[in-house]
Amino acid sequence: MPLSNLKPHALALLSRLETAVQDQPVYQAFRSMPAKKQKMLLIAVAASFSLALLSLMYAYISKIILMGMFASLVAGLATGLGALPTLYFKDISEKLLNVMLGGAAGVMLAATAFSLIVPGIDYGNLLWPGKGIYAMAFGMMLGILFLHYADMWFPHDHNLLLQSDARRRSLRKIWLFVIAITIHNFPEGLAVGVSFGAEDWRNGLILAIAIGLQNMPEGLAVALPLAALGYDRRKAVWVATFTGLVEPVGGILGVTAVTVFKPLLPMGMGFAAGAMLFVICDEIIPEIHTRKNTRAATFGIMGGFIVMMMLDNAIR
Repeated sequence: MPLSNLKPHALALLSRLETAVQDQPVYQAFRSMPAKKQKMLLIAVAASFSLALLSLMYAYISKIILMGMFASLVAGLATGLGALPTLYFKDISEKLLNVMLGGAAGVMLAATAFSLIVPGIDYGNLLWPGKGIYAMAFGMMLGILFLHYADMWFPHDHNLLLQSDARRRSLRKIWLFVIAITIHNFPEGLAVGVSFGAEDWRNGLILAIAIGLQNMPEGLAVALPLAALGYDRRKAVWVATFTGLVEPVGGILGVTAVTVFKPLLPMGMGFAAGAMLFVICDEIIPEIHTRKNTRAATFGIMGGFIVMMMLDNAIR
């Protein structure tokens, strides 16, 4: 299939999925409920599922896996925390948002270097003396290619607010944008899980903090355009929160894989590092350059890197 046809096929797939879900009796019964009952039901189902899963993991699975999932869940929820200003402000300063995005890029860059690449090479050298760098490089290429092809299917449009009204108000295109953000959040959760899988809680904690900080301006960047498109502000915050909830899925997969199969650890850390670098270079930096005050964002990147470097040193 030609790459140019991937986006239309993704839209068609989304349309078929939407129709199939709407035809289900369970969905129709859910839609007929009052809005308050819908929210209560969703919260109850999510809480019950989470409690059952955490109890199962605590009883039968390694504690490090539970820690990895919990840390990636907290990092993912930071997306919703960052979206909260949407409830109170129609817009925020372009300069402030740029500084926040720049700081997020700097934090992620430092965490990738100090909590993924360096320890990943060290673990690789323990398994294959003198060859850890090759395992790291191979894993990084896999991570980069994974997000490259994911971006082909669900491209993250940095100019969403600059498009014409007719296109901006296309519901399917808006949701394609949200799905793209969700997919791009998956490797961030994977990175946290892989770091905990190395059985060094400090690496995992540092990375979870970094990704949580990065997720806050990202949540705002998701919620504000949705609110500008006419969405209810509370729904926009919920949508932004949802995009971060894929991270614990990546977290549990990452920590389980590298805990059960130790030789995967260096390549897993490389995969996570490559994916993180792709997000920084292909998502955050281009988003900064579609706005004004790029110099402020540059200082934000440097400041974020320095703060994360100091935090890494303090925790160790």
